[in-house]
Amino acid sequence: MTDSTPRADADIARLIATEAARRLLEIRAENPGVPGRELKDLGDQGAQALIAARLAELAPGDAVLSEEAADSAARLGAPRVWIIDPLDGTREFSEGRDDWAVHVALVEDGELTLGAVALGGPEVVLVSTDVAAEAPLADPIRIAVSRSRAPKIVEAVAEATGADLVPMGSAGVKICAVVRGEADAYVHGGGQYEWDSAAPIAIARAAGLYTSRLDGSELVYNQPNPYLPDLVVCRPEIRDSVMDAIGAALASPSE
Repeated sequence: MTDSTPRADADIARLIATEAARRLLEIRAENPGVPGRELKDLGDQGAQALIAARLAELAPGDAVLSEEAADSAARLGAPRVWIIDPLDGTREFSEGRDDWAVHVALVEDGELTLGAVALGGPEVVLVSTDVAAEAPLADPIRIAVSRSRAPKIVEAVAEATGADLVPMGSAGVKICAVVRGEADAYVHGGGQYEWDSAAPIAIARAAGLYTSRLDGSELVYNQPNPYLPDLVVCRPEIRDSVMDAIGAALASPSE
């Protein structure tokens, strides 16, 4: 029988994220010169296979929601559901960059209780049971933003708050950048799913950061439709200014 204490779950999450990230580096090394689309697929498939096997071994009987596996309505009634993104940031992975991540989260009785995120490999793995927000607030504040497709609302928030935009890769990398003090906020309004944010949001909450939807409502996981298109993560001391700027942007006809 699997030991389901919080410490054991954290160990499982850390182990799986670490091993999947290591496997992803191996896949990249084993396939030099492979076109980007093919390398993305190899990464997704390889990490998914490893994670699925490890969860079957270490958390048998638990439900799983993964970007790279068929969904099942059975998870909606399950007391424990692992939410997995085997490779968050496929573009960055395929380009040889390190701003990609592996996400492993756990929802228990409808509550997000645990998250582990491996950042760009097995050496840096953040786990929600052992994390704290780092570094002082920057002046001007920094907002993490997509390298290729910054949502218009982010530009409006940056203008209203006088923030600098800091381009970087995957959603997990951006949220963890706020945790690690490399950014002060992450605002997203362009469409995501639960697996894009569950694990890093668990870490952000554990670090004392503010997290919500753009409208201020709570981020809720293991829903029938896993589409979760927007979010805010920021240092608590700038919550009011960031949320006020978001509210103004949402109310603007131009948005």
